Amino acid sequence: MKSVFQSGMWKNIALGVALSSALSVPVMAEESQTEEATPSVKSLPLDELRLFTEVFQRIKSAYVEPVDDAVLLEDALRGMIAGLDPHSAYLEPSEFENLQAHTSGEFGGLGIEVGLEDGFVRVITPIDDTPAQRAGVKAGDLITKLDEHPVQGMGLNEAVELMRGKPGSKIILTIVREGEEKPLEIEVVRDVIQVASVKSRMLDENYGYLRVSQFQVDSGKEVNKHLKRLLENDLRGVVLDLRNNPGGVLQAAVDISDAFINEGLIVYTKGRLQESEQRFSATNTTLVPDLPMVVLINGGSASASEIVAGALQDQKRAIIMGQESFGKGSVQTVLPLTKERALKLTTARYYTPNGRSIQAQGIKPDIEVRDAEITLRDDGQEFLKEKDLSGHLDNGAGKTKSSSDRKSNLAERDYQLYEALNLLKALVIVKKG
Repeated sequence: MKSVFQSGMWKNIALGVALSSALSVPVMAEESQTEEATPSVKSLPLDELRLFTEVFQRIKSAYVEPVDDAVLLEDALRGMIAGLDPHSAYLEPSEFENLQAHTSGEFGGLGIEVGLEDGFVRVITPIDDTPAQRAGVKAGDLITKLDEHPVQGMGLNEAVELMRGKPGSKIILTIVREGEEKPLEIEVVRDVIQVASVKSRMLDENYGYLRVSQFQVDSGKEVNKHLKRLLENDLRGVVLDLRNNPGGVLQAAVDISDAFINEGLIVYTKGRLQESEQRFSATNTTLVPDLPMVVLINGGSASASEIVAGALQDQKRAIIMGQESFGKGSVQTVLPLTKERALKLTTARYYTPNGRSIQAQGIKPDIEVRDAEITLRDDGQEFLKEKDLSGHLDNGAGKTKSSSDRKSNLAERDYQLYEALNLLKALVIVKKG
């Protein structure tokens, strides 16, 4: 498998890449620094170092079983980093390998993005067309048990290891879900996850649908390829669906934004180090600078998704519809420690073109539409129409195909998308006027 780290090993690596396989918090990594990554320390905290040394010695001498020095020190490092924020982490060799696999779009696992919350594992989002999504796992689910193993008290890495396994093997997730009286037990069959990050289709005549499930290395190119196909259908408008998209590669987020914006700022980052401050702007190579568009987001839209939604919103390029996004607006830098280990450290925050920090705030939609299940009312009344009259004249242009059935199916299957399509059609009508 080709690694994104092979060329320019520590340059322009991932935003939103996973801590472990497809089972981690979405994060953002930026230009890694291997030299002078931290400011010089003016003075050592001697009292705290003495306390650390005393605790270390007490464990060595009094713990019920012998403990290796290297194990103790690695655990200390891991705990120190984990105490900073949910996205900083100490990466061991296996986690390094999984991080690379996640950005290339092929990896093993269940296909969910997760994070720790109050000692339990919270599902941020299931990834499209993966075992977890097909089994019925939903964004916001709280995982309390993995098979017979209680999750409370586990570290995220330990929980991730339990969720991994041989493709074809099964695991039972015990889940607490809002609105359900009792915990649910969901059986998921592990598989090798191959994610197609971009999909498209025509929603209705002249109206396209573009789905980005996560931001991989080539997602920007894929979006342009799908847009060209959609444009062959005399495209009048497009819905960009970023719901339950946990993030991905930063450059892909910039490229996808650039596909719709032909000038102006897309995103910028600010941190304590000079290297953490970067700005990304649009080019004039966009395929559809004026095409009416609606962007769908929800609570599972995080990181790179929020960059795209924020840029399109601030640049007045699209109407953002749906529900408030996740609110992951920090930048992680991967810093090499040894040949096999690295430190993933939060080094900056990112901001939308208008200077909004998304961190712990999220993107608020211009029009809020909650997900809903609707049932079309059948009152039994049928109106007599001209075409029902015996001997009626045709319209001179032959029979026309009605799309009412297709719209009804969309309304029942995906209410938010149905509303997005209606809004898109209204935008086109206003633009013509």
